[in-house]
Amino acid sequence: MAIADKVRKMLWGRSGNLCAICRHVLVIEAPPFDVDSVVGEECHIISRQEHGPRSDPTFDKNLIDSYDNLLLLCSVHHKMIDDQWETNTVDVLRKIKINHEKWVSEKLGDKPMKAKIKRMDESIPEYLVRVELGKELFKILYEAHSYGFDNDELNTEDEVEFVGSFFQTLQNYGELSSDFESYDRVRVCFELTSEINKLEHMGFWVFGGIEIQELRGGTYEPSNWKAAIVIVLRATNKSILKKQV
Repeated sequence: MAIADKVRKMLWGRSGNLCAICRHVLVIEAPPFDVDSVVGEECHIISRQEHGPRSDPTFDKNLIDSYDNLLLLCSVHHKMIDDQWETNTVDVLRKIKINHEKWVSEKLGDKPMKAKIKRMDESIPEYLVRVELGKELFKILYEAHSYGFDNDELNTEDEVEFVGSFFQTLQNYGELSSDFESYDRVRVCFELTSEINKLEHMGFWVFGGIEIQELRGGTYEPSNWKAAIVIVLRATNKSILKKQV
């Protein structure tokens, strides 16, 4: 089953487009000539995965994607509640959901609130390290709250198809990373290594890292926002610094 459109609309509407924990706005306003970024995630209180966070084999599978089993969070706190599931129990999350929706109903109404991500000069990486293993790349994706990709000029349809597909795969894995069980992570890391090797065979190297940005908006103080930066360059690119061994 999947989350029904009606349930999704109810969840976003009653949550006020805000994370139920930090109350940051979940649609980030874009700079000129770009598009807005949706950073909200529809989180399951009781996991759909057999060994997922707060899984319950006695829970009716038909209710997994029901409104009462969903909580709207930012990607930061989605990862937190799933990583720290012993603290964030079913009862705790249900209370958070009820209290947040009550607060939205009483305090916010239709009042617009904006959130923006600001880059900080002191946190922009001076350089990115070459990534040769899927495990290294998955770690970057898992730690991130958003993703930025770039590449050298591409010359053929095959290059466009492969690099574009590679970036889409990274974003998909990053967004799903907190739901992966142990086997899934091993499989994903193996697949990413294979993709990196294929790119190298085509004459490309992969570089990546984390940039700490600042999230402003909502009702709380500004907070750190981790952005994954992944770029694909030709191995012959003169901007690559090669370290002597």
